[in-house]
Amino acid sequence: MHIIGYIGLVTLAASWVPQTFDTIKEKHCRVNGYFLVLNSIGSFSLMLYSFFLGDMVFSILNSMTSVGALINIFYKIRTRISQR
Repeated sequence: MHIIGYIGLVTLAASWVPQTFDTIKEKHCRVNGYFLVLNSIGSFSLMLYSFFLGDMVFSILNSMTSVGALINIFYKIRTRISQR
């Protein structure tokens, strides 16, 4: 049964890869900013929670999703600043 959880977590973490590559390539993030902020807060919170539980697999995977969201937030903010 754990394999289903691992498949889900890896899939969710991997879903950021194509979006992040597109964002870096275009130097612009097209994802909704509120989604990015909520996702990064949620992922970061789950990372801390699983770290304190001693579950490194979930900590690493939530770290990966946090990084994906933060890269997209960076480009979202950078685009807004450069448009001023």
